[in-house]
Amino acid sequence: MDPAAIATLVQELFVADGPVNRPVRIASLVAFQGDHRTLTERDLPRIAAALVNAEQGQGHPAPEQAQAQSQTQALTDALARTLHALGTVDLDDLRAVRLGPEAFARHLAIAAPDADEGLDADDASTHASLREAVCAHILRFLIRRSPFVTAAEDAAFEQRYAQDIIAAHDHLTIYGIDLAHSPDSWPLDAAYLSLETETDAGGPSAPAEQALAGRERVLLWGVAGSGKTTLVQRLAVSVARGDLPVPLAGLRGRVPFVLPVRRFRRDGFPEPDAFLSAVRYPHTAAQPPGWAERVLSHGRGLLLVDGVDEAPEGERERLREALRELPARYPGNIWLVTSRPSAVRENWLASERFTELKLSPLSREGVTAFIRRWHAAARQDITDGADLDRLSGYEETLLDAVRITRDLGRLATNPLMCGLLCALHRDRRGYLPRGRKALYDAALSMLLERRDRERAMLPPEGIDLPQEPKIQLLQKLAHWMLVNGRSEMDRTTAVETLGRHLPAIPHAAQQGGPEEIYRHLLNRTGLLREPTPGSVDFVHRTFQDYLSARAVVERHDFDFLIDHAHLDDWEEVIRMSVALARPDECGYLLEGLLAARKDARPVHARHRKLLAAACLEHATELDPEVRSRVHRYTRDLVRPTSLEAARALGWIGPIVLEMLPDPSGVSDEEAHRLAVTATSIADDRAIDYLVRLRDRASWAVRARLAGAWRRYDTDRYAEEIIGHLDERELDFPVSDLEELRALRRLGGRPCVQIAGALTPDQLAEGLVAERLTELWLAYDLGADLDLSWLAAFPRLHTLRLSHRNTGVTGVPEGVQVIVAGA
Repeated sequence: MDPAAIATLVQELFVADGPVNRPVRIASLVAFQGDHRTLTERDLPRIAAALVNAEQGQGHPAPEQAQAQSQTQALTDALARTLHALGTVDLDDLRAVRLGPEAFARHLAIAAPDADEGLDADDASTHASLREAVCAHILRFLIRRSPFVTAAEDAAFEQRYAQDIIAAHDHLTIYGIDLAHSPDSWPLDAAYLSLETETDAGGPSAPAEQALAGRERVLLWGVAGSGKTTLVQRLAVSVARGDLPVPLAGLRGRVPFVLPVRRFRRDGFPEPDAFLSAVRYPHTAAQPPGWAERVLSHGRGLLLVDGVDEAPEGERERLREALRELPARYPGNIWLVTSRPSAVRENWLASERFTELKLSPLSREGVTAFIRRWHAAARQDITDGADLDRLSGYEETLLDAVRITRDLGRLATNPLMCGLLCALHRDRRGYLPRGRKALYDAALSMLLERRDRERAMLPPEGIDLPQEPKIQLLQKLAHWMLVNGRSEMDRTTAVETLGRHLPAIPHAAQQGGPEEIYRHLLNRTGLLREPTPGSVDFVHRTFQDYLSARAVVERHDFDFLIDHAHLDDWEEVIRMSVALARPDECGYLLEGLLAARKDARPVHARHRKLLAAACLEHATELDPEVRSRVHRYTRDLVRPTSLEAARALGWIGPIVLEMLPDPSGVSDEEAHRLAVTATSIADDRAIDYLVRLRDRASWAVRARLAGAWRRYDTDRYAEEIIGHLDERELDFPVSDLEELRALRRLGGRPCVQIAGALTPDQLAEGLVAERLTELWLAYDLGADLDLSWLAAFPRLHTLRLSHRNTGVTGVPEGVQVIVAGA
């Protein structure tokens, strides 16, 4: 079938001119009647024959030629009678387009009741298919012909599309809220926790919504579980609803395109009209022709490209080219691209004017807010008073534990980990495993076994699998994804993979075939989901990585890991493999990471050695000589020569603090890079290293140290770092009431950034009036726009505000107001 040829034939059926600013009857547009006719009714069989040949032009063997010609002629006559009915059908172009091809074809069938005369049942069925196909082409012509029809059809589709976006993304999984439904989906509004972003420019961290405001192109970094996809969902749903927070009011009226890279990476970045089909939107066929192109051409799109790291390293350059070309071709649209930090280098899209932001680890306040919200959600399904009391007790003991216990504090750095800690703490009645391996083992136990057992649930569909066979089967799927570089697989492939391995797992094979076992794993484990019809993935990439590591360790595939260690999307798998492996296997793996490799690129060799250092903290038992060798090989690699390299060291974790050089004798530039590395490690052990940088005169070093306060114990950091920083030209950031009070105990500071939403009363009480000269309110004031309370600060001469805080009143005379971005 040649679409261009069919479009030409359809266009011949209609007059070239006519009104285009209002609905018009189709009968008045046909070219074989009326005052402006260009066809006669005798032309209809010719056009019908050409359409039949275009739709069915497959050719026939010679012995069947006469029969085929007879059938073609019968279909041609029938289709000609149907086309003639276009001159009598009582529909306007707008209504026809809104009906769609199937319903419009039924209208034509009613208008031409004799069209099937002389056809047998098979030919009548073929004619019905032809009629609907031709109607689809006619409707495309009507949409292209009239901007009025196009606008109306676009609006109708966008309304439906917005509702589908809300239905698909307006929920989050909160693990273990209720063992009877764990994990379960909760409304996005109830479960969402505002995330914060940061840059390396020395400014304060800010809520993601505020950081994104006013920016057309953003590359957002975030580690696994940090909430990148959650933020994408939040933006898509908020825009689809038209219910936007104040900082993002400028997104109102835009059309969100949620584009997970894993859905389309095999075929490259899609063209606009293929966006919906590439991500398997279920109603792609209803998309008006050229709709996405029109949305982007008019600068109305919000493009949410999620998970650059889920494209293989070799394909990322092609993805980058698309992210260069499309924003240039369609200016005025908003782009948000997300990735794990290790997958893209610094300034990856800087030449395309993308601002680079990084999702911050959850602050102490963020962790507290998450734990409070998790337990509030859990209370919704509890009616027994004693259970409510127990849950409240669990909430308070968990809050104390993450504040006091270093291991737990290090784990509770992102929403995924916090959710697992909450679920496990409740599930185990106040006991928590320590360390990442123990955490994931306990989570698997909760999700795979205890969930159904503790609700006394009968085996669904007669399948009752213990935990270990379920883990083995899930590992097979995770291992397939690892080997094939995928984070999603076709449902058919998943069933086939299970089928190959079932004979080796008798307990599962005795209870059902691969299809039944697949459905059981999908419905009962809580670890798999079908994001679109015909595809399956893990509910979070971290579970896939952990199960992949288990599979690799069981298969003793350590050479396989070593061969792929230069690929950033294997980092988590390798680190978890070290946590799972026996001491001799750990030694072998780490030695393999250190070993020289023929033809290895220098950047890959460096990556392997740093990965070896990162793995040390996960090794429960390790030959001291191997540990010493890792230190020896990596000691010279921890003097970063760029901010990108300095940040890259941060993901290694606290172990890098043992290898960083003494900063006392280095230049200010190198001291700044060392400060970036050390402050990227959200562990109080970093304070001991930062103490050696606190007396630097360099503004960049001082700003970096001041901006890191929120990551550490408030009082200790205030006493050992903040209290020693040179105050000159330095803004001291305050993100919560605890920090405000600590700064007051230090005597206050002349220049203060307020990055948390503190009330005027709290600020009036907490800031030291006789010292304050410059104040930066780096957050959305909301309704608190009367700033007359600033009269309590007689030395204040400069006030800086967020660019969203326009319309403030009551600013004391003599205070200069500077609005960011103005």
